[in-house]
Amino acid sequence: MAMAIVLLATLSPSHTASCLVRPHDVVGCQPSGYLPGRSGNCETSNSPECCVDGKQYLQFLCSPSVSAATWAVLTVNGFGKGKDGGLPSECDGAYHDDSEMVVALSTGWFSGMSRCGRSIKITAKGGSSVYAKVVDECDSVHGCDAEHNYEEPCAYNIVDASPAVWDALGLDQSIGLQGVTWSDE
Repeated sequence: MAMAIVLLATLSPSHTASCLVRPHDVVGCQPSGYLPGRSGNCETSNSPECCVDGKQYLQFLCSPSVSAATWAVLTVNGFGKGKDGGLPSECDGAYHDDSEMVVALSTGWFSGMSRCGRSIKITAKGGSSVYAKVVDECDSVHGCDAEHNYEEPCAYNIVDASPAVWDALGLDQSIGLQGVTWSDE
């Protein structure tokens, strides 16, 4: 058990997110390919995993099916100009302050912008819940470029949330990853 904890502590957040997957979540959702890494000017205020030249990153076109309690990994993202979110949000072409209750969803859940502007319910362990508006995609296919802050592609099970969402759930942002459930409102 101690070895598993040490291993998780040494892995990157995205690799740790993949380790937090429960077996029934990946049914029908397999990697669609690999993206070759390219490093660049990666803004690191929320401790993102910046790309490394030549490293291969998994890509996913899918996400697990959405249910009344869809399991996901909550990550921290800055949606403001100059933050680690990169460009303006895809849904509304705007930047969002850290005090706004907004999220980006993995490519499969973002579903070609079909969830744009919709509120989702996010529930943390212990039962606290909040509603947040979907404003962007946490791209599970592309990355390692300026548009994506030179970050690796997101895992297929990510709800990338503003600091306000973390605060409202009573979570410590410095952890960077938290298992949660979410559902359409």
